[in-house]
Amino acid sequence: MPELKVTSRHLELDAYLYIRQSTPRQVLENTESTQRQYALRDRAIAFGWPRERIHVLDCDLGKSGSRSAGRDGFQKLVGEVALGKAGLVMGLEVSRLARNSADWHRLIELCSLAGALILDEDGIYDPSNFNDRLLLGLKGTMSEAELHFLKARMRGGMLNKARRGELEMRPPVGLVYREDGVLSLDPDTQVQAAMRMVFETFERTGSAMHTVKLFNEQGLRFPRRIRKGLNKGELHWVEAMHSRMLQVLHNPRYAGAFVYGRVRSRRLPDGKHSTTKVPRSDWQFVIPGIHAGYITWEQFEANQKRLADNALGFGKARKFGPVREGPALLQGRVLCGICGERMGIHYSFAHQQIVPTYVCQESSIRKGEAVCQRVPGAGVDQAIGALLLELMQPMTLEIALAVQQEVEARITETDVLRRKQIERAQYEAELARRRFLKVDPDHRLVADSLEAEWNNKLRALAETQALYEQQTQKQRLLIDSQTRDQLLSLAADFPRIWNDPTVAPRERKRIFRLLIEDVTLINGETIQAHVRLRGGATPSLTLTKPLPIAQIRKTKSKVVAEIDGLLDHYCDREVADILNRQGLRTWQDETFNLKKIAHIRRTFKLKSRYGRLRAKGLLTAKEMSVQLDVDPSTIHNWGRRGLLRKYPYDNNRRCLYKPLDASIIMKGHGGRGAKHPTLSLLHNRNEVQYET
Repeated sequence: MPELKVTSRHLELDAYLYIRQSTPRQVLENTESTQRQYALRDRAIAFGWPRERIHVLDCDLGKSGSRSAGRDGFQKLVGEVALGKAGLVMGLEVSRLARNSADWHRLIELCSLAGALILDEDGIYDPSNFNDRLLLGLKGTMSEAELHFLKARMRGGMLNKARRGELEMRPPVGLVYREDGVLSLDPDTQVQAAMRMVFETFERTGSAMHTVKLFNEQGLRFPRRIRKGLNKGELHWVEAMHSRMLQVLHNPRYAGAFVYGRVRSRRLPDGKHSTTKVPRSDWQFVIPGIHAGYITWEQFEANQKRLADNALGFGKARKFGPVREGPALLQGRVLCGICGERMGIHYSFAHQQIVPTYVCQESSIRKGEAVCQRVPGAGVDQAIGALLLELMQPMTLEIALAVQQEVEARITETDVLRRKQIERAQYEAELARRRFLKVDPDHRLVADSLEAEWNNKLRALAETQALYEQQTQKQRLLIDSQTRDQLLSLAADFPRIWNDPTVAPRERKRIFRLLIEDVTLINGETIQAHVRLRGGATPSLTLTKPLPIAQIRKTKSKVVAEIDGLLDHYCDREVADILNRQGLRTWQDETFNLKKIAHIRRTFKLKSRYGRLRAKGLLTAKEMSVQLDVDPSTIHNWGRRGLLRKYPYDNNRRCLYKPLDASIIMKGHGGRGAKHPTLSLLHNRNEVQYET
């Protein structure tokens, strides 16, 4: 009998009544069940527990019993039992105490160790007794199985609705459920314009980040709907973010498709949930065209392929990637012809411009090996550009007109979206004004607050209008008649458009990717470039390798020979002036000067003007003075007078003198009857004198 299980030792301890309902709705509607749980207190009184020592734990009303996390009442009950304060634990049924075997068996184990009894609607049990413990365990298992059956029935109904595409799930921003339960586009035209601009911009640029930049550069906001909290369901306009843009582009619901099973969630030990994205091949149900959307299913498929290609530029299996700002034309589309890996780009500065080099360094990064190959990019880009011009010749006019129409359409899109922003700001300002006018003027606390709100809305409206005027003025410059005429005039000359320095490298790369899938490079004696076109054709190009910088900087043999010949008659500075007059230039396209001629002489070991004159037997002034037994100043004086033939050998007018072979100089003297020096020629041993 139950009375035999209750002993005086149990009565000396307290009794605990645990009350729980699974949801707040059950608390409000299933009041009879709650009353039955409170009635168990009378059972404890009948067994001998005084009313003041019966503790009711009802703080878990409205909480699920599938886990102990978040149930403060259950945690307190377990703590009291573990401390040996409980003599009796009461619950209407096992499912009220716990819905999972882990929590239930832990409570049974603690009651068995502490000597506490368990009471439910059917009777009283002693967990230390094997038969009672067996029965309690069976009841716990049945309670857990009951919860499983309930969830299975609910999930079966959900899957059945999902199979038909009728399951209602929280729609993303831009889509709302109508009163009849049909999912449609958001009736807010500003939201529709923003969402359409996202897909149109991505269709045009092919980059989610570039779409975000366009929103931010144009001062446009992106809609966001609050999902929880006091402002749940309200629409907010925030700055565009890259993560949010990717969510929109990856969401198939914007293509009018119903999709179930995109994510899989599981419960963590701490009670939280972990969400994992499921690969597209494992989605349970995909039903295209089930409701209205912003793009077609075909456009969604194309966007996913483009996003997947862009993502390959960052992960371990990097292959392509979106276009970037650098001048390398083949960025993201060049493969190594030796190992097949994607080649990266290194930029360097040469000849006053940025020059790309395609480098295959996958083995170097992953295995620490040497770089596979390096290919100079300037010549390759020029050859691929020439091939592209050849392919594009028949369609230049159509492309130019399409670009013009695209620019005008883009401006129209942004203008419509900005007008919507102004309309929303005007509506919010008018709403704030009506609220202020309706308030009692004497109620200053409310009136002041509403007046401040009205002023804030008016300031926001003024800022929005000013931004609209500023952006409109900028865009007028893009589509004026002069720009349109210039574009149409350039349409017939696509090479000039392609080589126009004002065209951004990003735009050239987009044109390149429209026609060319990838380019494979092999750097050998020559550079082999195998091009794979979109249509399947595979033309190959053989390019001459650029000369090494040492050979480029080396002076041409023709110039060296010219310098060698001129040095027989002229000094370094005179040689430089003659070469400049002839139009010759250095490898850097600069004029020659004294230092450069001297450097070339030393490099090619050419004799200087001084060395050449000495080789012909010419003497210095000091040597001539010794030979003629005069002072060196006299030699210089005779050279200026023309008695000696002098030959300048540098730019400081220093000279060498030709020796006297068949003539002598007769010295003059000063004073009375002064006589100048004379040059005497010896011919057939007859002396002939000439006064100088």
